Amino acid sequence: MGYETGGSTHRIEKEEPSPHRLLRRLKRITLFLFSLTVVVVAFLVLSLLYLRSQALPTTSFLQTSMIYDSEEKPIDSLSVGQNRQPVDLEELSPYLIKATIAIEDRRFYQHTGIDFRGLARAIAIDLKTMSKDQGASTITQQLARNLYLNHDRTWTRKVKEAVYAVQIELQYSKKEILEQYLNQIYYGHSTYGAQAAAQMFFAKDAKDLTLAEAALLAGVPKGPRYYSPYLDMDNAKSRQRLILSTMAKQGIITKAESEAAAAEPLVIIPQEESRKRAEAPYFRDYIRSIVTDQLKISEPLYDSGGLKIYTTLDLRAQKSAEAAVAGQVGTTGDLQAALVAIDPRTGYIKAMVGGKDYATNQYNRVFTTTRQPGSSFKPVVYLTALSQSVSPLTTYRDEPTDFPYDDGKKVYRPDNFGSKYTFDLLNMREAISKSNNVYAVHTLVDIGADKVIETARKMGITSKLSPLPSLALGTFPVSPFEMAAAFGSIANNGIRVEPTAVLRIEDHEGHVIYRAHPAKVKVAEPSQTYVLTNLMESIFDEGGTGYRVSELIKRPAAGKTGTTDADAWMVGFTPELSTAVWVGYDRDRTISSAESQKAAPIFAEFTENALAAVPPKQFQVPDGVVNIYIDLKTGKLANQGCPDSRLEAFVMGTEPTEYCTDAPEIAPLVEEKGKSSWWKDFKTWWNE
Repeated sequence: MGYETGGSTHRIEKEEPSPHRLLRRLKRITLFLFSLTVVVVAFLVLSLLYLRSQALPTTSFLQTSMIYDSEEKPIDSLSVGQNRQPVDLEELSPYLIKATIAIEDRRFYQHTGIDFRGLARAIAIDLKTMSKDQGASTITQQLARNLYLNHDRTWTRKVKEAVYAVQIELQYSKKEILEQYLNQIYYGHSTYGAQAAAQMFFAKDAKDLTLAEAALLAGVPKGPRYYSPYLDMDNAKSRQRLILSTMAKQGIITKAESEAAAAEPLVIIPQEESRKRAEAPYFRDYIRSIVTDQLKISEPLYDSGGLKIYTTLDLRAQKSAEAAVAGQVGTTGDLQAALVAIDPRTGYIKAMVGGKDYATNQYNRVFTTTRQPGSSFKPVVYLTALSQSVSPLTTYRDEPTDFPYDDGKKVYRPDNFGSKYTFDLLNMREAISKSNNVYAVHTLVDIGADKVIETARKMGITSKLSPLPSLALGTFPVSPFEMAAAFGSIANNGIRVEPTAVLRIEDHEGHVIYRAHPAKVKVAEPSQTYVLTNLMESIFDEGGTGYRVSELIKRPAAGKTGTTDADAWMVGFTPELSTAVWVGYDRDRTISSAESQKAAPIFAEFTENALAAVPPKQFQVPDGVVNIYIDLKTGKLANQGCPDSRLEAFVMGTEPTEYCTDAPEIAPLVEEKGKSSWWKDFKTWWNE
């Protein structure tokens, strides 16, 4: 082969490659590919090691805090627009776990965060359609997106999502990933996590979901606006059937189980019921104030830090309190009521009603410091007197009396209810039973108003008190909360235990960050509080101010009524509960005679219903108390020559020593603590 140019002939010969040259070229290509593979593998290994060593971005997705009652049952979940209730994976139904994996990521346990088959398919579709609609939605990638990224449809976000998914897989086990995912995935209606969703849709814990319920719930996160049973039940059922069918195809369940679950009727809780009013709303608000104001836990942490707040509330007592208030005050009109009950032995707040309707008025009247307690304050005066060795037999004449004060510059004249006077001598029991005003002021003036205020402070009354004669009649405002706490010290043998609402608080990991240690203060001797209790029991006797509810109370109880022009009170106690009840109007308005009589029935009904499961218990007689029969006519020791007598309790050393007759040979009727017969001791033990 050749061609001529300018008379010259050029010949080109085709050179055949030699076998050696081909072999050398093949070796070079093989070496290059091997080197490239080594570099790629090394790069991947180093990248994985780097990712393994790097901390994931900080995330603090909101977790709903929970309030629990005294039996550690949920009272309310706290949230600001979000409802979350994190639980361990073991507390979720196996059906829900399997259904979620089947529909969301069937190769969850095989891949390392990225399902390359699904990724390739998604990229191909995106390139074909020139969109970014498709995504490799492994559970790990969804978790990465929800924890660390936004939901923008960009390539940058998808790359970051893949990187974070690999990091998550390197740093967490499959169990931990699945647990996090099921605790934070969105189920619509401001609800995050399977536990909160199960409570919302089915009013049950996620661990108790049936196959049918689990399949329906697993379908919601795909599109809560389309698959929520609240918004479109047909769509929800359609996706449920798809999930059940997918589970059957994957061999997770049988076809028969799939068809049976698809046909199973579902009971979906109405949306308005799932948002029902929380239990004890006034108490719930009080807990918030305690935790944020006194314990200095921030509002964001309180609402959405996953805290578990264990309280002292007794739901049985709370429901009894709400029912008693509603039964007497009703749901219409402006008349209001408040009730607070405290266990005097522990200081635990057991029930709290701050008004008759929280939905219309959230003001908690339990803590109002603008209402006069009236005669319900008198036991503070009498405890002070007993602490100063004043005898219950001390008498004052019941008649209009002037009491000078302010160095004689002023005069105070108390008036009995209805301006009625007996013009006779009264003792302390009679004065308490009939709520005599003149006797109370006489007592305060004789023992000193400063001493009464000192006792009130020990009993937990912190409101402003002035050393005036009118103090005896409760003319200085005191809150129901203070009154319940004060009477609790009488019920608890003279020991005031600091009122407590929060027992302990745990963070989202279960670590205890607060535990209550209620302080205790000695107010008086047990003998003194017992004698006062014995005297206060008489208000339920015939002629007493609480006699009208005596048939409602089937157990030993002591108390004191109080009435002003605008307020009605009943503060009393049993060995287990100290309760203050207030009835009145929020604004300046007098109460009628009928309205003033509603406080005592509320106290009686609440006490009996709240303690229905508790056997009646006598007030225990402490050492230092002498129970002696006295002659009602003379106030002296009774014997068989004085048949008109009654058993009276005294602080040892204040009892009378003279007999009512001059017949020393007649045996006196004496019952002294520590000197009773073995038969009486046996009966006391048996009753207790």
